Amino acid sequence: MFLVVFRNSKRADIDAQAYSRDADAMEALARSQPGFISFKSYASEDGEVIALSEWEDEASAQAWGRQAEHATVQGRGRADYYQDYTLFACDSPRIHRFERS
Repeated sequence: MFLVVFRNSKRADIDAQAYSRDADAMEALARSQPGFISFKSYASEDGEVIALSEWEDEASAQAWGRQAEHATVQGRGRADYYQDYTLFACDSPRIHRFERS
C-alpha cells in the first residue's frame, strides 16, 4: 500500500461552490484510477483539512498526481483555493490495527 496525506488550509476568500465542485469531481475521478484503494477527508475546528488516500503502490499514486484533469485542478488549487498545504507520501507504512469483535 502507498499512503498519501494531503494537509491543507483554504484561503478565506475562496469560491466555496467552485471548490466543492472541483473536490467532488476529483474524488470521483480518483476513484476510477488504476490502483486506487480509498479516500477520506477530515476537517478540524480551525478549518484545516486532512485528506487521506490509499493506493496499491507508489506508481499508481504518482500516475494520479500526473493525471491531466487532476493536474489542471491542482494548479487551480494553488492559484485560487489553498492558503497552504503539505503533502506526505510513504510506501509500506507501519500499520497497527485493533478491531473489537
